[in-house]
Formats: sequence, structure tokens, C-alpha cells
Amino acid sequence: MASAPSKLYSDDVSLVVMLLDTNPFFWSSSSLSFSQFLTHVLAFLNAILTLNQLNQVVVIATGYNSCDYVYDSSSTGNQSVGNGRMPSLCATLLQNLEEFMNKDEQLGKQEPEGRIACSLLSGSLSMALCYIQRVFRSGLLHPQPRILCLQGSPDGPEQYVAIMNAIFSAQRSMVPIDSCYLGAQNSAFLQQASYITGGVHHKPQQLDGLFQYLLTIFGTDLHSRNFLQLPKPVGVDFRASCFCHKNTIDMGYICSVCLSIYCKHLKKCSTCGSVFGQAQTQSDEPSATNRKRKTTDA
Repeated sequence: MASAPSKLYSDDVSLVVMLLDTNPFFWSSSSLSFSQFLTHVLAFLNAILTLNQLNQVVVIATGYNSCDYVYDSSSTGNQSVGNGRMPSLCATLLQNLEEFMNKDEQLGKQEPEGRIACSLLSGSLSMALCYIQRVFRSGLLHPQPRILCLQGSPDGPEQYVAIMNAIFSAQRSMVPIDSCYLGAQNSAFLQQASYITGGVHHKPQQLDGLFQYLLTIFGTDLHSRNFLQLPKPVGVDFRASCFCHKNTIDMGYICSVCLSIYCKHLKKCSTCGSVFGQAQTQSDEPSATNRKRKTTDA
């Protein structure tokens, strides 16, 4: 994939924006505990920073009700002295992550019951793209950016439009979205995100070896990927979600004006207000016998 058209240090310097799934509903039922997951993630982030001294990492926590930045290696407050970079990364990230999860839990008490236990992926993707655009427009030399989604929660159909907008924005900015899905069933949203933006999507079979998956598949910079055999997209799920009930559908109706998708025929588009014409039924069409009779009488 071509690099972003801006002022780069060199081909092998990377800016990795990691989206970290902190949804308690997923981790309470996962075979991999959240503490073990963080152990793999911290080792991977340290490896990224060690590969090149100019590499940068940004971590965005994706919660059930909110999302927020929890770590930025370029911040002066996160810089460590000498070889103490790893302890500084651990302490800062874990402290901010704990504060975020407590805040997200408080927000969850105000949510109505019956909501799908999905994470706010659309919000964290938007925050990642905003951060990358800020870097692009800083006017300074910067690394090649990419987004890495570590997701385990199921897809939220109500976020379909926002996520697709973020995916197309990343594609336009030439920012690949890598995705590592940890849940039981695969994620159609992440599959589409990686396929459209030229990123890598992978679902590890053994979560105990998560660090090896992260380092060998997602640790390589964009330039080095041209010489490696990384996992190819197989059986990407391109199904969309309807705008009326937020359900994933195989077939549906599309508004010709705003391209909104519906699972059943409506008289009016709820998005743009366009009035749909009624489909002509077979009973409304003149039969072949009637047409022949009219021709004969004429």
C-alpha cells in the first residue's frame, strides 16, 4: 500500500494507533483474562518502540460507553530517562486505563437495559483518524501512520454508518487499518475495514500466543510488508446493516438518493425524506389476453 503523502522520516518509521477493547462484558466470558491480554499488549508496544527510536505509539481505550486516549509516547510526560522506557509505559498506560474503566463503568449505570454488549468502535476509530490528521497537518516530520484494532466484542449494527464513514475516511487518507479479532465469531466490520484500507485482518486461533501473532503479523512497518507473506483476506463478509432496525441483512432496499439501506419496502426514506414509488405488481399490468383483444378490436 502506498504511504501517506506527507513529510515522512523514512520508510521504516511507524506511528501505531492501537484501539484497545476494554468491554467488561466480553472479558468476563473470554478464555483469556484481561490482565493476560494487557501483558501481551505491553510487550508488543515495547517491541514497537524498541524497533526504531523514532517509532510512536498511541493507545485509545474502546469501552462499552465511551472511548479515550490512555497513552501517547510522543507526550513529554510519558518520556522516560535512559532504559526506563518500559516501566514508564506500563505505569502510565495502566494508571490511565484504570481511570478510564472506572469512568466507563459509571457511565454504564445510566444506560438502558437490553443494549447489545458491543464496544464503541466507531468513536475510537474517529479519534484515531483525528489524531492522525493532526499529525499530518503539524508541518513536521512524522512516521507512517497505521491503526491497529484489538477487538473482542461483537459488532454493533447501530454503528454501521459511522464505522463505514471512518473506513472510507481512512482509505482516502491512505491509512491502513489492521485488525486482530479475539472473539468467538469473526467481525464483519473489521474484515471490511482491513480489506478496504489495505490492512491486515487476522483471528488468532491460540490466544495464549497473542504476543507472537501481534509481533510477527502486526509489528512490521508498511515498507517491510512488501517483502513478507502476511495473511490474505479470505471470505470477507460484506453484508450491510439496515438503517431501520440495525440488523445485518443479505438483501434489502436502497434509497437511490442517499444510499440508505432498509430491510423492507418503505413509502419514505427516513434519512433524506425522499418518497419512494410503489412497485408495480403483476395485477396492475394488462394481461396478454387483454392486450390481444384490444388490438383485435382496433
